Amino acid sequence: MTTGTTERYDVLIIGSGVAGLTLALRLPPTLAVCVVAKGEVTEGASLYAQGGISAVLDATDSVDAHVADTLEAGAGLSDPAVCRFVAERAAPAIDWLLAAEVPFSREHGGNALHLHREGGHSHRRIVHAADATGRAVETTLEGAARARGNITIRAHHSAVDLVTHRRVGGEPGCHGAYLLNARSGHVHAVAARRVVLATGGASKVYLYTSNPDGATGDGIAMAWRAGCRVGNMEFNQFHPTCLFHPQAKSFLISEALRGEGAVLRLPDGERFMPRFDSRAELAPRDIVARAIDHEMKRLGLDCVYLDISHRPAEWLRAHFPTIHRRCLDFGVDLTREPIPVVPAAHYTCGGVVVDRHGRTDLPGLYAIGECSYTGLHGANRLASNSLLECLVFGISAAEDIAGAHLAEEPAPPALPPWDESRVSDSDEQVVVSHNWDELRRFMWDYVGIVRTDKRLQRAHNRWALLTAEIREYYGHFRITPDLIELRNLAMVAGLIIRSARHRSESRGLHFTRDHPRRGTDTPRPTVLVPD
Repeated sequence: MTTGTTERYDVLIIGSGVAGLTLALRLPPTLAVCVVAKGEVTEGASLYAQGGISAVLDATDSVDAHVADTLEAGAGLSDPAVCRFVAERAAPAIDWLLAAEVPFSREHGGNALHLHREGGHSHRRIVHAADATGRAVETTLEGAARARGNITIRAHHSAVDLVTHRRVGGEPGCHGAYLLNARSGHVHAVAARRVVLATGGASKVYLYTSNPDGATGDGIAMAWRAGCRVGNMEFNQFHPTCLFHPQAKSFLISEALRGEGAVLRLPDGERFMPRFDSRAELAPRDIVARAIDHEMKRLGLDCVYLDISHRPAEWLRAHFPTIHRRCLDFGVDLTREPIPVVPAAHYTCGGVVVDRHGRTDLPGLYAIGECSYTGLHGANRLASNSLLECLVFGISAAEDIAGAHLAEEPAPPALPPWDESRVSDSDEQVVVSHNWDELRRFMWDYVGIVRTDKRLQRAHNRWALLTAEIREYYGHFRITPDLIELRNLAMVAGLIIRSARHRSESRGLHFTRDHPRRGTDTPRPTVLVPD
């Protein structure tokens, strides 16, 4: 079903995680803002972020050290100027969250913030709220947004596509989006002077992931269809330690455990990380994930084990209450025994190409958070730089939009209604679920932690066949949230495969047996331009 009316706002924000809510709250209260969520407002990747937010807050630490650690993790592809831009704005962002009363953990018996250390960091600089930092930040920001009279929140609405000048005429630009109300089945148009993609990453393109169900690359796919460039899509971070259990869907074991002394062991108790890197368990995530993958394949293992049982039980329960409770739910007491873990797709380091204000190639369209490519992460993301990027670029984009004096611009145009006159209800919904499973499985098998030229060619062949089938299905039947996500996942999978085939070297998160060494030329990001 369709509606012919157009809702109008000054700013439309597609995505309700930390990036989107930060932007909404930092915009002037005189602007009419709409925040769109696919499901419940807080049900996104931000909610499940355990570790924390990296920021230089200790006198022994420095912005230079944070920048150096970020560049080291990025394996030569991070932009030094962007790394400094973010690191310098980290402490003010934490101050803003403190003013919003986010309940960060404090040192025992004092008021100073407790700081974790995580893999790849040379200092303790991870601000956290026990082991549920994302939940603390996300729920605090949600409450603040709901209290703002200028912010409208639309839950259970899926963005179908952006509306650009190609539909409404005029100068190049983005004028709004079509939204599907998942509960009513209606598609309606929402016009806005500025549109912001804050839709998160695309880790659901893989069979095993630490992310919630919504990480389907929607913003990346919509921006690509609208004519925006994407960058570094071959760099997909696999978190080394997700709980291995048949019923433990998407539960991540925070890197902070390794920062506090947890070690990785084989079933016979042997500690193996020192064989792979001098930093052992505190090496960057790509190194740890590949080491685990190597040992599992070498020995035919289902999992390896993360052991922190040597630390005092009360201390563990106090510092990692969420992980402790969740492991107990599956019969594992981390105070007494090691935790079975496996790597899983965790973070999309590439995305829509943007500048320091989150502006894309298309006037009026911004992208912030995990769906964007800012130059911060390079070939691998440093732990706890993700929520930091959401905050810094959410604030920066808000400042840019606020400075544009939107009230002086013409009202956004009425948008053409969504046309469903030539489609019908599908009687074969099973096609969507089958295609979804096939896509995620061949991406895991052929475009995962370790790649080869032959695997990438196989992935491309299967992707081409699957994409043709999805395109035909999309053109004939009424859209559903599942079909929207499948269409977007397939598009993003193609961008990942294409980018991976373009990079004939191993660097950071992209490791290929056919080109196991880094290239000798000056490293460059992989930037794809729509045809």
